[in-house]
Amino acid sequence: MRRPSAPAWASLAEAEPTPYWLDSPARPEPLAALVGSTTADLAVVGGGYTGLWTALLAKEADPSLDVLLLEGREVGWAASGRNGGFASASLTHGYANGAERFPAEMPRLLALGEENLDAIEATVARYDIACDFRRTGELAVATEPWQVERLRQAEAEQRAAGLEVEFLGREEVQAEVASPTYLAALHEAGGCAIVDPARLAWGLKQACLSIGVRLAEGTPVTGLTGESGVMRLTTPYGSVRAGKVALGTNAFPSLVRRARPYVVPVYDYALMTEPLSAGQRASIGWRREQGIGDSSNLFHYYRLTEDGRILWGGYDAIYHYGSRIADELDQRPETFKALAEHFFTTFPQLEGLRFTHAWGGVIDTCSRFSAFWGRAYGGRVAYVAGYTGLGVAATRFGAQVMLDLLSGRRTERTALTMVRTKPMPFPPEPVRWAAIEATRRSVARADAQAGRRNTWLRTLDRFGLGFDS
Repeated sequence: MRRPSAPAWASLAEAEPTPYWLDSPARPEPLAALVGSTTADLAVVGGGYTGLWTALLAKEADPSLDVLLLEGREVGWAASGRNGGFASASLTHGYANGAERFPAEMPRLLALGEENLDAIEATVARYDIACDFRRTGELAVATEPWQVERLRQAEAEQRAAGLEVEFLGREEVQAEVASPTYLAALHEAGGCAIVDPARLAWGLKQACLSIGVRLAEGTPVTGLTGESGVMRLTTPYGSVRAGKVALGTNAFPSLVRRARPYVVPVYDYALMTEPLSAGQRASIGWRREQGIGDSSNLFHYYRLTEDGRILWGGYDAIYHYGSRIADELDQRPETFKALAEHFFTTFPQLEGLRFTHAWGGVIDTCSRFSAFWGRAYGGRVAYVAGYTGLGVAATRFGAQVMLDLLSGRRTERTALTMVRTKPMPFPPEPVRWAAIEATRRSVARADAQAGRRNTWLRTLDRFGLGFDS
């Protein structure tokens, strides 16, 4: 790839070390913490998308239900307010991953994913959530010759499955978005929407409150125990006795200890540019404003915002020994520098553009890269996790399944193999760190060697643990 002609790191000099989406005057004041003891029919733990959708769907289905949502800090402060805002119809982290793991169920999973995205759009309209929801579609671009044929194969496979995709050659993709690095692309017209992720979370919070969900922020749940036929949740200043509990803690350690080996927290990073001038915008085209992802194993994702900025994220996926999660890990200067360099390699015509925000956040990764579910305490507790960075839309489906599991009824969703099975757990430390680091280095090497996977990656593939990023 061509190297940028000016020091890319200079573009980061004034970048605020905070998520762009959360640095907004629309950010609501946090609600009061829970103080004292209370009861609820359903207690929801976690104020990200999973918890918000769970509370909203439960209350919509039964307005008489007493639903209490408990959030340790502020609604939407973690992954739900830090991501790229790609709301994909895929429930399986992309077609290829789902077809490999759940081939017999893919027709139904594709249909359920489309229904799920449609339902999100309808909810946004019904509650008048101002989150810039746009059905832009998505481009998967090839930036290396070896990726072009893979996109052709993906087009054939996805068309056969009924997906609306189109292969674009070099001239066609350049007509969509102008980058000297683009060799080809796969265009999916309807399976992806773009949103402002934080405003979506805040809008769901207000929707929950508007129909009677009780919500406490600044209220981490420190303990979960069964007690006389109900569940008892302890918090720093109080406690809750609830008939049922739904856990949406995702990357953070589950209150059900046996669920913890299935998830590792991985840090993802992003940059946001200043608004583009009219001339800069004209130089890249991008009239249809599709979300874009490249086809490397260590890939980048990027999109335009409502006010004409470019979000640029991905590439590094960093695991810290012992599944460490800490606020200081949200900043990683070496990754920001690499991202800036890659940005100006992709869009050299934007040289001189500056980044206003640089941030990171932790996502919940599992070995099959898509959500898994479970129950505990005799069915009184349900959990879901493992979205691996593609949960903006899939969390609504995850919430529906949790509510199905808590109801005890067999439904079309709970009958799915995807729901009834779990991924392979990660090994304990220090093997966990060594395996993840070996995988990370191997996929980077595969990108540098025309996609050729080494013995380690081929071994993971044989066990159904194939990894990109």
